[in-house]
Amino acid sequence: MLSSWRRSNLLSRILKEQLQAAGTAFQLLTRIPVPVAIPFTPEVLARSVVYYPVVGAVIGGVVALAGMLLQDAVPAMPAAVILLAVWIALSGGLHADGLMDTADGVMSHRSREKMLDIMKDSRVGAMGVLTAVLLLLFKFSSLTAVMNVSELQWRSFFPLMMMACAWSRLWIVLAMAAFPFARPNEGMASLFRAVHFRHPASALLVTILLAAGSFLVWPSAGYQSAFVTLLMQGGITVAAGWILCIWLIRKLGGLTGDTYGAVAEIIESILLFYLMLVLV
Repeated sequence: MLSSWRRSNLLSRILKEQLQAAGTAFQLLTRIPVPVAIPFTPEVLARSVVYYPVVGAVIGGVVALAGMLLQDAVPAMPAAVILLAVWIALSGGLHADGLMDTADGVMSHRSREKMLDIMKDSRVGAMGVLTAVLLLLFKFSSLTAVMNVSELQWRSFFPLMMMACAWSRLWIVLAMAAFPFARPNEGMASLFRAVHFRHPASALLVTILLAAGSFLVWPSAGYQSAFVTLLMQGGITVAAGWILCIWLIRKLGGLTGDTYGAVAEIIESILLFYLMLVLV
């Protein structure tokens, strides 16, 4: 009896921890309401990163679903604007804000310390605005092209769009564990010092399960190279993420919360462009 009670208590505690972790991930990375007060302790934050790919898949899935609903009802260009608005609304522009702050800092060509100070400034400079505009135009043009594909191809786009957003969030977790922090004792990134390699390993497993599940629920509809495309997404994520992070570390001496968002935005845009090339 006692042993059974202990097992039940342990399972309840584990379930509570995982639900807290998932809720934390959605509270941090989206504007999707999670009406629960969760303590943002280093341990909870570390566990939450396992669910970052799930957050990405939800965002990508909602955007893809909105695209399917708009495809025959709205012309391609206005539909692409609506999809971008949905995309930004879901994330609250969190990663776009990080992109702008990072661009202002690293493109100022100042000293490393001055770059980091500029990135902490809540005001947005010219380089941040220009970078954000260019990235949004890049996404807009890719979405416009995708909106012109057939309904059959959209059934292939749905799971691949989900996974594109999942891969970009997975890289944030990998970067936390693999690369140094620029400000180890301050800023949002410093709260994730408890992230170790078991967390990105778990996040990678979650991503693989999401990929398998997405193609079971939404078959590729005759798109025979869907699995290869998925592998290419992973390869592009690793290649682009590694190059960007190494470049940023050379500039800043490490990564920050802003740079995580910037890299995620760029990876997401590259993956969207790749899907456009595959489908069009």
